[in-house]
Amino acid sequence: MGLMLQAEGLTKWFGGVSAVNNVALDVKEAEILGLIGPNGAGKSTLLNLISGLYAPSSGTIRFQGKDITHLPAHQKTAIGIGRIFQSSNLFMSLSVLENVFVGCHLHYRTARWKRFLRLPSARSEEAELRARASGILDMMGLGAAKAELARNLPHGHQRILSICIALATRPKLLLLDEPVTGMNPTETQTTTNLIRKVRDNGTTIILVEHDMKTVMRLCERIVVLNYGEVIARGVPEEIRQNKEVIEAYLGKEDEEGGKEDEEVDATRCTSA
Repeated sequence: MGLMLQAEGLTKWFGGVSAVNNVALDVKEAEILGLIGPNGAGKSTLLNLISGLYAPSSGTIRFQGKDITHLPAHQKTAIGIGRIFQSSNLFMSLSVLENVFVGCHLHYRTARWKRFLRLPSARSEEAELRARASGILDMMGLGAAKAELARNLPHGHQRILSICIALATRPKLLLLDEPVTGMNPTETQTTTNLIRKVRDNGTTIILVEHDMKTVMRLCERIVVLNYGEVIARGVPEEIRQNKEVIEAYLGKEDEEGGKEDEEVDATRCTSA
């Protein structure tokens, strides 16, 4: 299995503070890589560096063997890096189908003037892209809600719609920033199954998530950040038993000699 993405020495300074410090990251093709850590650990900043929203202070990023370190976000999207954010990025006054169709615009081949004049070639391509958007919604379980306004969807469906919009850009690598946040257990299970389906269809995924049950269930490998640095990496069982990971979430022994329950493991860790 080849590498989809490699980061080496990745660092981002904000003033005198390093949000990400000398991070190395390898992402294999067609895997789901988990990225976890306490609040403020640098997870979203790392995704912002990979997706091009931030320029790194130092270090390199290679995507399918090519240096993309300094490409802006729109160019990284064009070469196959998709992204969803913690907060909603939906067009709330548009229909579900229109939201996903917007994501398809990156792949228009017809010249803009032909689209403006509504020439037959432009109308034909628009129909193709709308059909693609519709197919994505069907695959992700939102087919019955295509005509619904995005603002009328329940929270779980809005998060799934965000993933659909990202899929419309045809990503080879999909960055998911807390995709199940705020969901009830049923919504979480549904979304977990859909994320696995996306991967099974050939899309590589980096998953940032505080829900450890979801992370342990989905991810082949996990990288743990704390204070902007990698403190552990490995398969879920290794991370589950890693004392440094547990301390990063739950804190070390208190000064009076009290200890955390030795049976506590990473599956109980939530946002710290």
